[in-house]
Amino acid sequence: MPGENLSRDEAHERAALLSVDGYEVFLDLRSAVGESGREPRTFRSVTTIRFRSAEPGAATFADLIAPSVTAVSLNGKDLDPAEVFDGTRIALEDLAEENELVVDAQCAYSRTGEGMHRFVDPEDGEVYLYTQYEPADSRRVFANFEQPDLKAPYRFSVRAPEGWTAWSNGVGELTDGVWKFAETKPISTYITAVVAGPYHYVTDSYERVLADGTRLEIPLGAMCRKGLAPHFDADDVFLVTKQGLDFFHDHFDYPYPFGKYDQAFVPEYNLGAMENPGLVTFREEFIFRGKVTQASYERRANVILHEMAHMWFGDLVTMRWWDDLWLKESFADFMGSFSMVEATRFTNGWITFANNRKAWAYRADQLPSTHPVTADIRDLEDAKLNFDGITYAKGASVLKQLVAYVGRDAFLEGARRYFKRHAYGNTVLGDLLSVLEETSGRDMATWSQAWLQTAGVNSLTPQVILNAEGRITELSVLQEAAESHPELRPHRVAVGLYRRAAGGDLERYARAEVDVEGPRTVVAELAGEQAPELVLVNDDDLTYCKIRFDENSLATLREHLGDLTDPLARALCWSALWNLTRDGLMPARDFIGLVLRFAGRESDIGVLQMLHAWANSARTHYAASEWREEGGRALAEGALRELRIAAPGSQHQLTWARFFAAVASTAADLQLLQGLLDGNAKIDGLEIDQELRWAFLGPLAAHGAASEDALAAELARDDTASGKRHQVRCLAARPSAAVKAQAWAAVVESDALSNALVEATISGFAQSSQRELIAPYTAQYFAAIERVWAQRSIQIGMDVVRGLFPSLQGDRETLAAADAWLTAHEASAPALRRLVLEARDDLARALRAQACDAGAAA
Repeated sequence: MPGENLSRDEAHERAALLSVDGYEVFLDLRSAVGESGREPRTFRSVTTIRFRSAEPGAATFADLIAPSVTAVSLNGKDLDPAEVFDGTRIALEDLAEENELVVDAQCAYSRTGEGMHRFVDPEDGEVYLYTQYEPADSRRVFANFEQPDLKAPYRFSVRAPEGWTAWSNGVGELTDGVWKFAETKPISTYITAVVAGPYHYVTDSYERVLADGTRLEIPLGAMCRKGLAPHFDADDVFLVTKQGLDFFHDHFDYPYPFGKYDQAFVPEYNLGAMENPGLVTFREEFIFRGKVTQASYERRANVILHEMAHMWFGDLVTMRWWDDLWLKESFADFMGSFSMVEATRFTNGWITFANNRKAWAYRADQLPSTHPVTADIRDLEDAKLNFDGITYAKGASVLKQLVAYVGRDAFLEGARRYFKRHAYGNTVLGDLLSVLEETSGRDMATWSQAWLQTAGVNSLTPQVILNAEGRITELSVLQEAAESHPELRPHRVAVGLYRRAAGGDLERYARAEVDVEGPRTVVAELAGEQAPELVLVNDDDLTYCKIRFDENSLATLREHLGDLTDPLARALCWSALWNLTRDGLMPARDFIGLVLRFAGRESDIGVLQMLHAWANSARTHYAASEWREEGGRALAEGALRELRIAAPGSQHQLTWARFFAAVASTAADLQLLQGLLDGNAKIDGLEIDQELRWAFLGPLAAHGAASEDALAAELARDDTASGKRHQVRCLAARPSAAVKAQAWAAVVESDALSNALVEATISGFAQSSQRELIAPYTAQYFAAIERVWAQRSIQIGMDVVRGLFPSLQGDRETLAAADAWLTAHEASAPALRRLVLEARDDLARALRAQACDAGAAA
């Protein structure tokens, strides 16, 4: 039998054969505490599945990944586990029309965040459990048919250690020592969930009178580890939750269908969050231990609302197979921003979307692995890798364009019909297009072909012809596409014209919306306008494209970018300039110069944080090697200057402090960081809380200015799970060959570390100031990755292959090594090859950008 990697063909065949009537799952989790006599530590899982077969006498299989199976029975007949269970699948032969399968297994607790994750809190020794399944890890917890289109209702029951509380998708009640949960609606395996442990739990409620006069009541809950309880601002979580429930009920006309709404903030979580109906899970880093900016609160609100949108897009109506993953993720990504802007205090959310989310999409859409929004997902490994910038951010950008194309009312009415027509069912692309065609009267097939079924990003460039009086004779928009993906698309765009006003502000004085078609589109409405100093194609960010500038507009931005008064227009210009830098069309030193000149005037804190990240990336990857050190010093000097003049106690001050630490390198820089830690130096208003202390210790460790003893002392001061992750990262960052060898062995040669500590170790290992020190690991990387991919879980495999790729070497030799590996491993797992190919492409892009930067110096 094939192993863990279920194929699309197998899933389609099984879906045609089976219909599932229900699951009963019993989990005995008492083994989570106390000493374990053996590894892996296991728990008992007993599953009863009632299902029908369209072909009596046929054969199929159930999914289960477990160390051992105690008993299997099919329709009352005992089967020999040794004969029917191969470690990943249970063979089922001679099916009846109606069947009952019972599987009694010993399943393993996870340390990788996949399946039933077990975490021991170093602060107090308490144990916490939670599940995470997407796309296919529920089979690590109970036997099932692991594919999204075999939906069924579930009844979970859990026996937990004494004093614990357990939660699942339905409402729970403790009876005779067992938590018994209400039966769910028909849902897919990957969104079932269990959380158990001594969690700190807070409750609230949401009430609403529906259109028919009935009252909807939704019990609300939020939980975290006891150690994080002092920092848990549950009131704000509940506020955003209620605002989201109001918004979605106002617009979806389909009452929330899953009873209660618990939100669990859990440790060592691989994702941002997961949309389990009735029990949404989040990474606990969304509980802030120190001072953070409004951008962090906005990000959390966006994720809360993204997951809430999934209750309808994804949970109520689910894609048939992972090809149509976008049917839930693109919609949730779009609706997260849409609802946040309209229903919460974060009214500038579209600026963050334009500047942050779309940057993720632009990068992904220019990789050799780019794919249409509707993807070709052959198997589960493909599915795991397609939770990417295309499926999320590009898909959401395309939906934003769709709203501009069909109109907001038609879009939302289409969503309402979609929910009612397909509730508790599974859908494909055509099901959505058909309702949108009904509500908009537009030809959705043509739109879909251009936007959902082709890959790549278009560039839009303005072309301006002026008459002798300095007025526009003709303004046109030129559309281009990459040779690899030559599709030109229909774009609904706004074109904005900007000039400086009397006070020097760069302001828009004219705007026109136009449908861009083909390689050249004339914007007739702007003929006769005064000559612009800046033409902004895709003003207001209606479409998904790379914005380019004519020479005059680019010259204006070089001198007056900080004078742009509209924050969204400013964010769009910054994004466009970053794309020019990544594409090797603007020298990295020029982009860094613009950041040093204008970032201090940036009012939007999320944009400022993005500029800091981009500037550091430009210095690290895109600057010519001979200028890199000078660029780093310039960034540190600029960051310190802005830090000193920022308003005391402001979020801008905090942001500049973190950026200064990230780029600090000289003895004076490091001395200041150490002084701030010791209290010997002070910047008015800057509170050095525990999280900021670790941010300062990172560069000190990387430059050999923080010893192992100093880091141990800091951990004693912050002896928490968060503190341990920070300490591990800082330890791995130290500039020592022995340290690097130890870190490499801990991640590559051993599976003793949890997922969170693997991530922390990788984060510390590769420091831009240590290129020569880690150069010997290039050969070791290419020698090890196929073995790591085969032996470790897919999550850890992804972390290692992505995180340890030798991108910092930034030379032709490393590029050649990547090419040699790809040539010699054509038969390797496609998902592994994809990761290497993506990292190789990033390196090739960096080399092109470095050549551009070196040319500027010449």
